[in-house]
Amino acid sequence: FFSVVSPLLSRSLVLALQPLTDDDIRAVLRRALTSERGLDGAVTLTEEAEQHLVRVAGGDARKALTALESGAGAARAAGADVLDLATLETAVAQAAVRYDRQGDQHYDVASALIKSIRGSDVDAALHYLARMVSAGEDPRFIARRLVISASEDIGMADPSALLTAVAAADAVAFIGMPEGHFPLAQAVVHLATAPKSNAVTVGISESMADVQAGLAGPVPPGLRDAHYAAAKKLGHGKTYDYPHAHPDGVVPQQYPPDALVGKDYYRPTARGAEARLVERLAKLRAIVRRQPREHRSDERGTGGRAAGSRREPASGGGQGGPSAGHGA
Repeated sequence: FFSVVSPLLSRSLVLALQPLTDDDIRAVLRRALTSERGLDGAVTLTEEAEQHLVRVAGGDARKALTALESGAGAARAAGADVLDLATLETAVAQAAVRYDRQGDQHYDVASALIKSIRGSDVDAALHYLARMVSAGEDPRFIARRLVISASEDIGMADPSALLTAVAAADAVAFIGMPEGHFPLAQAVVHLATAPKSNAVTVGISESMADVQAGLAGPVPPGLRDAHYAAAKKLGHGKTYDYPHAHPDGVVPQQYPPDALVGKDYYRPTARGAEARLVERLAKLRAIVRRQPREHRSDERGTGGRAAGSRREPASGGGQGGPSAGHGA
């Protein structure tokens, strides 16, 4: 489906071919051994060899017949009329992996890998990784999928999962294949066994939906860029309260546009490391969203600024903060 353009696909009869059963493969092999169009009784199969052929075929009769033909040729070259397991394994050095890098199997197996990680089935995830690696899948594609999964399905429940996934991608680029499958496997195990949370995914998705719906009002004046001269005349940055100038590093201040005040996009779960954020986030929101105290005229000190109210330092020397001319 992924390799055929839509106009051609719409004019075609699409048939989904399902893998043959083990019994079907056995019937095909036995017919090939005796048929005049096949080996015509030139060799016979041991039970172990037949089982091996069924296994490596993966439900594909063509692969079973190809392996049988290769094994039969090796047996006859050795002057034998019985194809045993040892001869077959020598002739068929590697089991055929049913995987098409350019078609449906490419996407199906990749999807199964990510869904197994999301479902915390580490064994299934390793199986699908092995299928992709054995079929010669581009390791960069696998690494990219793992990095995405680390944020999409794990997020803040285990922030180190993203570090592991990125490290695996870097390691694969550094050492190459085939050894690159070791860091990929380590990343898969970490991601599959990590606590899961899609709170980050939901948060950014809802935020983007609101932006696309037009909920993107003006930036509050205190947060606007004030690095150019005319900005001061417009009042940009004038009301900004520099958080580092306060003991807790958090101050009541409006950050979102008016239409989004009080909107909760990020809602942490109680799983993994994210559970520790539930209480902290509640405290942060309580402080940030509290209405700043109105400055009375008798509270103003020298310079016309409310006593006790500190803004971003005018130079880089105060509190290690940035220059007021460049904003936060």
